[in-house]
Amino acid sequence: MKPGRLIAVVGPSGVGKDSIMTGMIAARPDMRLVRRTITRAPGLGGEDYDAVALDGFTKAAQSGAFCVHWSAHGLSYGIPADVLTDVQAGADCLANFSRSALKQASTVFPNLTVLNITASPDTLARRLAGRARETAPEIAARLAQADKALPTGLNVVTIANDGALEDTVARALDALQPARV
Repeated sequence: MKPGRLIAVVGPSGVGKDSIMTGMIAARPDMRLVRRTITRAPGLGGEDYDAVALDGFTKAAQSGAFCVHWSAHGLSYGIPADVLTDVQAGADCLANFSRSALKQASTVFPNLTVLNITASPDTLARRLAGRARETAPEIAARLAQADKALPTGLNVVTIANDGALEDTVARALDALQPARV
């Protein structure tokens, strides 16, 4: 059986991770799109997620409901434990991830691939303002984190998303294809 991968999609806020992942799943329905658990109010747009209060998140983490979890931007995020089972069974799973959680993920998923999405500062600022989820100071704080370095020693594929979404999706899928023998 071909080993599966967790494909951790990372990049600064506003770079288009959710849109790219949706496009990738549309083109490759054999991939699993991971639905994260987040301590965020429900219905705020962007990705589909399971909203939970902090105390519920803490209990879930303590009971082993997540294979990886972290905190960022005042929220807690969890990757469901069944993702590990799917990857071990040979599935490729796409998950929106935090750069700060990649080292932890690499210990859980030996075949981890990082899809690092980039965009120009102007593109990021325009997209963050357009989604209307953050205040101006929150947008400034997110933009200040845009160039945060990735941990070393990981399998990283970097794709720019300043142009047409369908072009970015096609480049990402091509870059993630296993080497042909």
